[in-house]
Amino acid sequence: MSSGQNSGGLMSSAGLVRYFDAEDRNAITVDPKAVMVFCVLFGIFVQILNAVGV
Repeated sequence: MSSGQNSGGLMSSAGLVRYFDAEDRNAITVDPKAVMVFCVLFGIFVQILNAVGV
């Protein structure tokens, strides 16, 4: 490959990194601990429903 040709791989991925790294002020933020608590409670709920036979 000659030094004049650019495959574009690094250049195109750099744009995605900048896009996903930016934080929007209007975005909904959820605490990761709240997500974990919800998952645990949902799992317990499913186990209770399974034990009852629903």
